Amino acid sequence: MSLKFGTSGLRGLSVDLKGKASAVYATAFARHLLKSGQAKAGDPILVGRDFRDSSPDVSATCIGALKKAGLVPLDCGTVPTPALALYGLSLKAAALMITGSHIPADRNGIKFYRPDGEIDKQDETAIAALAKDVEAEGITDEAAAAEDRSSVVAELFYERNISLLPAGALSGLKIGVYQHSTVARDLFVDVLAHYGANVVPLGRSETFIPVDTEAVSPETLDLLKKWSAEHKLDAIVSADGDGDRPLLADEKGIPLRGDLIGLITANFLEAGVVVTPVTSNSGIEASGHFAVTRTKVGSPFVIAGMGDALAAGKNGVMGFEANGGLLTASTFTVNGKPLAPLPTRDSFLPVLAVLLLSAEQKKPLSEIASAYNLPVAAADRLENFAQEKSAALMSYLRASKDNLAKFLEPVGAVKATSDIDGLRVALTNGSTIHFRPSGNAPEMRCYVEAANQDEAETLLHKGLDLIRNFG
Repeated sequence: MSLKFGTSGLRGLSVDLKGKASAVYATAFARHLLKSGQAKAGDPILVGRDFRDSSPDVSATCIGALKKAGLVPLDCGTVPTPALALYGLSLKAAALMITGSHIPADRNGIKFYRPDGEIDKQDETAIAALAKDVEAEGITDEAAAAEDRSSVVAELFYERNISLLPAGALSGLKIGVYQHSTVARDLFVDVLAHYGANVVPLGRSETFIPVDTEAVSPETLDLLKKWSAEHKLDAIVSADGDGDRPLLADEKGIPLRGDLIGLITANFLEAGVVVTPVTSNSGIEASGHFAVTRTKVGSPFVIAGMGDALAAGKNGVMGFEANGGLLTASTFTVNGKPLAPLPTRDSFLPVLAVLLLSAEQKKPLSEIASAYNLPVAAADRLENFAQEKSAALMSYLRASKDNLAKFLEPVGAVKATSDIDGLRVALTNGSTIHFRPSGNAPEMRCYVEAANQDEAETLLHKGLDLIRNFG
């Protein structure tokens, strides 16, 4: 069985999740909520999904299991994960999002939300233990339907996002929306048009396309560059499959780094505390008037860090990941109005914050990005890289300083290391290289920082080759 919890929910092969397994985990989640007092029999629970072929089946099976467990499922349809989370917070209801986010179409997953937001690692442990008990009972899977709340969910999220900027704030900008198969595709068009942008829908697909905003594929890059030139666009907006991670490309079709998008949004919000993973750009600390807390990769760790900041009495607490997904833990004042916390990844707020800056300064996005003068960062992944091989590589690198020095000899000498999540190595030449296995897929990621684009790309290619040739 391929199913396991990773950096963001349960993931695995679709064939393993469909049927009994989805009933097992939905039942285990319901029992966890009831046992912990976070829900009682008869309470509502939300179910949303992405556009993967397997998602309707998994959703229907989860709805059937949740009904059997004593809860009242509400079918929220194909909506962005942050929209589902926002609706759950408004009802104080738990939720499940059926999505594999950016991973390939033959895989899928479930994201779990308590009535107060995302589950944490302790919840994951409890759900996994209860799943074993449920499976041992010989549970059967039965699909079921539920009351449709999809339009209510979409409207609530739309209203939140059309209150963020002044009326007509994006007038004069021509913005493409790469729709592909993201559940955010229609809402992005509607929200951008509300602010006066000339919106050009692009590349809508009825077949699921796994767009990874942190490691944009060469095929996607070619499309973005082609569309930018063809339509003379100021920007192209998109998101991953479940709409919680933004993709924002400049007027040349070059995507902005997710951590830069997060940084710009932190300044837009006038944040007091920024919580972000170790993989985010090392120049963030010097780029704003806020304190920075570094965490492991994954929204549960960012949320935990934000919780610690709130518990310490801090104000203006927010977080973002290197993929650009932005979370808020405090109430911020935006456009003269209070913006309620949304402590789960959101792609809309960061996109709007960056586009507003471009519109206000009347500068192209490429110029906005270069003005921050961050170390040039790049990242990519090796797909179909067995998790056993990833584990062996990391064990080898951590075993001794000599092992690490020998492995990295083709790219530079080791100056310092960080082991918060994966292995991040500062080199004596001023560059950085970071190796990190995926938490839920057979992938190995490599992140680098260097003085310029050519050096970053060269280091990234060498790093990927080192991984590829290991053993």
